[in-house]
Amino acid sequence: MPLHDPAHAFVPYPDVPVRHAGTGPLSGLYFGVKDLFDIAGYPTGGGNPLLLALSGIKAQTAPTVQKLLDAGAALAGKTVTDELAFSMNGNNAHFGAPINGNAPERITGGSSSGSASAVSSRLCDFALGTDTGGSVRAPASHCGLYGIRPTHGRVNLESALALCHSFDTCGWFARDALTFARVADVLMAPDTTPLPARPRLLMPGDVWGLVDSAVRPAWDGALQQITQLLGRAQDCTAVLDSFDAMYWSFRYIQGREAWMTDGAFISRYAPVLGPGVKERFDWSSKVTDAQVEEAEQFRARFRQHLADVLGSDGVLVMPTMPDIAPLRTADETSLEVYRNQAVQMLCLAGLSGFPQISLPLASRNGAPLGISLLGPAGTDRSLIAIAQQLAAAAA
Repeated sequence: MPLHDPAHAFVPYPDVPVRHAGTGPLSGLYFGVKDLFDIAGYPTGGGNPLLLALSGIKAQTAPTVQKLLDAGAALAGKTVTDELAFSMNGNNAHFGAPINGNAPERITGGSSSGSASAVSSRLCDFALGTDTGGSVRAPASHCGLYGIRPTHGRVNLESALALCHSFDTCGWFARDALTFARVADVLMAPDTTPLPARPRLLMPGDVWGLVDSAVRPAWDGALQQITQLLGRAQDCTAVLDSFDAMYWSFRYIQGREAWMTDGAFISRYAPVLGPGVKERFDWSSKVTDAQVEEAEQFRARFRQHLADVLGSDGVLVMPTMPDIAPLRTADETSLEVYRNQAVQMLCLAGLSGFPQISLPLASRNGAPLGISLLGPAGTDRSLIAIAQQLAAAAA
């Protein structure tokens, strides 16, 4: 970790030399790694002291991290994660709350809190995170960063602690579109089904309807930039059945898979879990087979529905989060209300497995606010290219 970490973004492990290539496409860049990924010479703590104690020192580095090292990027350190990656607030009861570099009085969002903090605080150039229910997209929006939830399975998660196998993805953060794209060049092959040069822009009125009327104008400038590049957006309906149906389908599958991943650890060792995390695992342990079966059936229907809406050339433009980041002084109850509002937006990509990129193009009350592009499966690089075009047009 850096000798000077004013943002409390990095886990304070003893410094271990990690070799990287002397030259390569990422030469000269420093990166952080969420403490879910194995790195040779380090433990993998997952944001929980007992899990850290059980970890041991890892002998091998996760393939995705190794790709970045082989491309010339240098490791800045392992970054703080929300506990067991099962939170979206960025406040770890054991390791603290990393500072939001672009809105220090507000939360970073999680669970990739340390990674977003490190990049927004300019302690490294980019950082790896994971996104299960919004853990890259939420902090990207809150901290004024580019961040992506890739197509499910597109970026390797081998040798990384899991939460929910059918939702977990590996994403990353950067302050600028060029650096963001350079990382994509290393981690992703070209799209097999790229978007056309001028995709069909779609405005999901139902998703935008979740936004408070006082907040909605904050995105006007960003929408203007996007429509100037891609053309006027057509109205569409993204939600299937109802937001409640989507929300609970996501929650039931997430809960069951989270308990399958961590339930044995929690039952055997009874670790002290922080506020919110403890309650979510308690709830997850009680999800029934019938609830999961119904949710899986809904997920299959929703994936087909959204695929039909998007076709091969459609891109949704939508808010990443309902609002700017809550204040660090917000109580746990209000944070949980905000989280549940956010899940209604964030679950579109989670349930479908489709890629979503958050762009730092808006703000409100002096704090960052992201806007997202969500495309068909496998169009990740096309979405990143649009981000680059928008950045170039604004320059």
